[in-house]
Amino acid sequence: MIQNTPLLPVNDSPVNRAFLHGDAVKVTFFVRNGQLIMAEECYFFLMASMRKMRMNIPLGYTLDFFQNILTENTLQRRIHDASVHMMVYRQSGTEKIDKVPVAFHINVETCGDVLQLHGGIELDLIKEISVNTHLLSNIRVHCPENIYAEIYARDNDLDDVILLNPNKRIARTVAGNLLFLEGKIIKIPKQSEGAYISPLMENLVTFIHKNGLAEIREEELIAFESQKSEEILLVSDSKGLYPVQKIRNKTFANARFAQIIEQWQSSFQ
Repeated sequence: MIQNTPLLPVNDSPVNRAFLHGDAVKVTFFVRNGQLIMAEECYFFLMASMRKMRMNIPLGYTLDFFQNILTENTLQRRIHDASVHMMVYRQSGTEKIDKVPVAFHINVETCGDVLQLHGGIELDLIKEISVNTHLLSNIRVHCPENIYAEIYARDNDLDDVILLNPNKRIARTVAGNLLFLEGKIIKIPKQSEGAYISPLMENLVTFIHKNGLAEIREEELIAFESQKSEEILLVSDSKGLYPVQKIRNKTFANARFAQIIEQWQSSFQ
């Protein structure tokens, strides 16, 4: 059973810019078998996200600092498998906005293996809205398009939806990025197309490349690409790994991605 355990800093308050303006960035850290995995990649993604949002990064926000925080709130509490969702936000204050101090909120979501392959999901395209392709489109920030699309998916009995960019090419879904397998090639939308930067996906893709399991191509993908694929995988830092089972009238297999994920899991042991 999944449990959410909010961990609030002492000065946490609804009177902050995250609450008032959505002025925050998010990143997920991963605990697997009682160990932090990919901590360095997640930390550097957090720092890059804060810089893009022009936040005043405290000198104390080091990798060791966050590793200690995460260890205290997960490993020392005997939480062996969890996704740790961290939001860093600007507090309210009288200083100039670039000088306003930051704080953070942590939510520990205990679950099974964070690298497990979950059950198949159903997707469809959404055409009413699109996502941008600028430098803030790749990080986890407040995005009203995500809210609209998530409600649209629920209203249409879908698990998620494929979001396009203004050029009508595939960007991502609400939850994460898509990998399209066709033959010996895995195609991934470019970050310049509006795809998320994802430590989880980058680790997986690096593993696939180093072990020669498939050829990785970052491309500009039209919507029809989903119908050409043999298998599709959704990789979400916040929710995990999901094979796409159906898009409209087409169903997809998942055997090859399942095999790749199993090998990837073994590489962490």
